[in-house]
Amino acid sequence: MTRVYTLVNQKGGVGKTTTTINLGAYLAQLGQRVLVVDLDPQANATSCLGVDKLGVQGGTYEALLDGTNVASYVLLNERLKLALLPSSSSLAGAEVELVDELARELRLRNAIKPLLSQYDYVLIDCPPSLGLLTVNGLMAATSGVIVPVQCEYLALEGLGQLTQTIERVRSLLFPELVVRGVVLTMFDNRTNLSTDVVNEVGKHFPDQVFKSVIPRSVRLAEAPSYGLPISAYAPTSVGAMAYEALAKELLKGDKKG
Repeated sequence: MTRVYTLVNQKGGVGKTTTTINLGAYLAQLGQRVLVVDLDPQANATSCLGVDKLGVQGGTYEALLDGTNVASYVLLNERLKLALLPSSSSLAGAEVELVDELARELRLRNAIKPLLSQYDYVLIDCPPSLGLLTVNGLMAATSGVIVPVQCEYLALEGLGQLTQTIERVRSLLFPELVVRGVVLTMFDNRTNLSTDVVNEVGKHFPDQVFKSVIPRSVRLAEAPSYGLPISAYAPTSVGAMAYEALAKELLKGDKKG
């Protein structure tokens, strides 16, 4: 069974794209067939995997608007054994263009459906907003939502709003939608604040926080500028070990489920 997870948080800078590409890279390294879907008009996941977003010939925009021949837009990184459905700035217009379309919330789910048999995992990287693109991402999350949360106070402020959005989508459109887990990112063990945030997130999402915590790391911050996940850029760094542990934790939990 293909597992489709959507990574979502309306707050920017929480490590959502970093988590998407690094989790995907380690799942691929662990023998899984993985597709990363870049659903963000900023196309950061696309760039972080070494693809020039200005040169993208087709991707999530075409998938949402047309929905046919989506497989032809998928790019395969042979070195990483990781597939990517890229994004480009044209995706920014999709929300306006889809407003009057029938079943607009299901466009992404229907577009990627023919691809699912080719992959064990599909990871969808959403934009830092709660608009129609993110709703499409949530509706495609047949295995659940993964929420990266930065270990800083301001990151907590949007959790309530995000929870309400997930609940709204669940009650109105997709009753099976669940939160698979929360990933704590940018943890700094030198500060009491990080520990406080960990405790507070546990209250919002009891029993749903991944044990693997992602530390604040210079190597993780550097890797995107080289178009590489941390597994290829600095595989012995603390950030690499944390994401490898996260991938193993997710895999282990999914096998039990």
